[in-house]
Amino acid sequence: MEKFDFINSEIFFREKWKNNNAFKQYTAVAGKENYYVLEMLPYPSGKLHMGHVRNYTIGDVVARYKTMNHFNVLHPMGWDSFGLPAENAAIQNGSHPAVWTFANIENMKRQLNLLGFSYDWEREIATCTPEYYRWNQWLFIKMFEKGLAYKKKASVNWCPHDKTVLANEQVENGCCWRCGTNVIQKDLEQWFFKITDYSEELLQDLSLLEGGWPDKVLAMQKNWIGKSQGTQVDFTLEGSDSKIPVFTTRPDTLYGVTYVVLAPEHPLVSHILSINPSIKAGVETMKSEDRFERSSEFSEKHGLYTGQNVINPINGESVPLWIGNYVLMDYGTGAVMAVPAHDTRDFQFAKKYSLEIKVVIQNSNNSLCATSMETAYTEEGTLVNSAQFSGLQNRESIEKFTLHLSEIRAGDFTTKYKLRDWLVSRQRYWGTPIPFVYCENCGMVAEKLENLPIALPQDIEFTENGNPLSTSESFMNCSCPKCGKSAKRETDTMDTFVDSSWYYFRYITPHEDNAMFGDSVNKWMPVNQYIGGVEHAVLHLLYARFFTKVLRDIGMVTHAEPFTNLLTQGMVLSNSYFCPDCKLYFNLTELNERKTCPKCNLPLTVKMEKMSKSKNNGIDPERIISEFGADAARLFILFAAPPERELEWSENGLMGASRFLSKYWNFIQENLNVYQNIDFISVETLSSSGKDLLKNLHKTIKKVTRSIEDNFHFNTAIACVMEYLNLVSSLKSSLSTEEDKKLIFHIMKNLTLLLQPFVPFITAKIFIDLGYTQDIHTIDWPKYKESLTVDNIVKMGVQVNGKLRGELEIAADASEEVIKSEALKIDKVGKYLENVEIIKIIIIKKRIVNIVIK
Repeated sequence: MEKFDFINSEIFFREKWKNNNAFKQYTAVAGKENYYVLEMLPYPSGKLHMGHVRNYTIGDVVARYKTMNHFNVLHPMGWDSFGLPAENAAIQNGSHPAVWTFANIENMKRQLNLLGFSYDWEREIATCTPEYYRWNQWLFIKMFEKGLAYKKKASVNWCPHDKTVLANEQVENGCCWRCGTNVIQKDLEQWFFKITDYSEELLQDLSLLEGGWPDKVLAMQKNWIGKSQGTQVDFTLEGSDSKIPVFTTRPDTLYGVTYVVLAPEHPLVSHILSINPSIKAGVETMKSEDRFERSSEFSEKHGLYTGQNVINPINGESVPLWIGNYVLMDYGTGAVMAVPAHDTRDFQFAKKYSLEIKVVIQNSNNSLCATSMETAYTEEGTLVNSAQFSGLQNRESIEKFTLHLSEIRAGDFTTKYKLRDWLVSRQRYWGTPIPFVYCENCGMVAEKLENLPIALPQDIEFTENGNPLSTSESFMNCSCPKCGKSAKRETDTMDTFVDSSWYYFRYITPHEDNAMFGDSVNKWMPVNQYIGGVEHAVLHLLYARFFTKVLRDIGMVTHAEPFTNLLTQGMVLSNSYFCPDCKLYFNLTELNERKTCPKCNLPLTVKMEKMSKSKNNGIDPERIISEFGADAARLFILFAAPPERELEWSENGLMGASRFLSKYWNFIQENLNVYQNIDFISVETLSSSGKDLLKNLHKTIKKVTRSIEDNFHFNTAIACVMEYLNLVSSLKSSLSTEEDKKLIFHIMKNLTLLLQPFVPFITAKIFIDLGYTQDIHTIDWPKYKESLTVDNIVKMGVQVNGKLRGELEIAADASEEVIKSEALKIDKVGKYLENVEIIKIIIIKKRIVNIVIK
């Protein structure tokens, strides 16, 4: 039998789909519900990796399935194409970033098409084109007009390697999220988006996403927003009127405050250094420390006494003012009140620097003494040494303390968020130019909207130092939009997360020239199903939610959230081969059969890890496609694990997927000439095996449908089809009637339709072989009859010598042999049959089984 020629079939159908615009969404058909399925757009790094393949295969199955279920499906693709790698490549290769970027886009687009993805390529966008980033600039100006974009001097995260600013969310364990370099602090004038204006709405609207988004992602967003309700207490710098606000959730411990600590970035620190310059070097050292380490409970806490004191408003006491590395400006007010007797971190700091410790919460044994404490007491208790509050239970006194502070105008109830405004300035070329100019006469001025886009210049020099934009005379020198005099352009470009925060709107009307997007967005948005990695749970998803709310508030859209449902697919893992002696990773293709180090010949450490370049354990998708075919690659990825779980790469698993496709192909080829284009089946004239196969076909259709609808459990859906094909193979020889032969065609057609979303090439070929001229992805999804999926079950009492000992549920048409066998398996019955002889078993069909024993 001729094997399936996947190479030529894939070439044929790719060309056919391309020439026919097979997946183009022209206009939404009336009477059909719109469905927008979207995978997170990729950065065009040059080559697809298996993580891409998994992400986009999942989305393609959803798109094809929904199309077959009478939805108007929108399934676009584009490129998140601004970013530092292109600029670094330009420095290394002496070419323009656009050349590198668009060459990568062409190659990755070719690779995506190899896999048969059903994208509407007429909606393709690239965020690095002026047609796209023009609207970044337009929205930036609109946000500036609403007070949502502003510029200020700030201590920022600076990556020395990439020479650019990073948002807090882009610092991972103290390192640059992209290159891994240790991040330092630097004071610069920077642009920010006022995302904090939406803190409460971003938090509250997470409830709208419950059931549609993973609980893990919702928790991560909630924690990042970090709402805390507490009390603001205003300490005063001794000898002045300067207030130092402190945020605390524990005003009940105010009488125990023995010092106050400022973050080294606190605005008051510059004033302190002007009085006490001797501590400047120490402060600078703190500011340069890793922020993650500074805030870690396990890192050592360092402090500097400022030489200044502050007044505690609750009792008028003077306490020392310190600067500490563990206090950050990113949370609260950048100042903390220290109560060492009742806070572990404060206790350790006080012991290290011999600071006073005051007990203000006593335990039930009345045994706490400041001089003998070995650790902080953090449990509940009774207030002591707290003036009129003494004797109260500490937790019950919190509101009373805050009310008292409000009365003496030294504090009040307040709410704080960990979320900080989004720092969007980047000091690089390959990004959206920020549309502002600086005029000696008018100051900082927004560009006129009619002058947008402010395009990136070509006369630039790429070096490893500074921002290339500043080397362009044509870009830097401009006229003031307000007075017309000479001015200088802003050289900062926007964070690339701006590009990916609204692209899903642009897909709907990608060629709109006069607006960011057209009115039809409200017919398609929000996105029904969004698919991407959990690593974007905070960064991209939070920003996209923020942008959607901003666009709603300026009248562009009518909804509050961008994505109704979110699927975060698991990582793809593969064996890594590491030599502990040489400190090198090797690819499997470089190794001998014994898998020893090619350099030192020592045994390698083998570990299942996330595929990555650094671990040298990546799998080239093109190699897999050329050796096994796109369908086998897709089938393995979908079958090996549920989409939300990690997937362990296995060549054996891939070969198993290939074998199943061969089995399916052979089954079709063996039966092609039996009957064609006959869908009507007369159930009454089917043989017993035929009826069994028909019922199981409808059960399979039901199981596959529910598996897809139930959180996209494609692995169980595919398993159902495999199981059914095995059943067909086992019963095929017992099919005897003419109607049975018609059933075979019915089975072939429906199996092919069930497999189409998963393996589009082989099913498209087989659908033609079955005699159909339509494109298979336009055919209706198979429907099942509920009556054929439910077995006719009866309950039968099981007796031993006439006494009821158990109950059996079994198919009404089960044979006597099956009834006997199942009755003897019942545990409650079995204990009466131990060590006895069964004389006979009497069966009264659909009612009783009586086991007669000696």
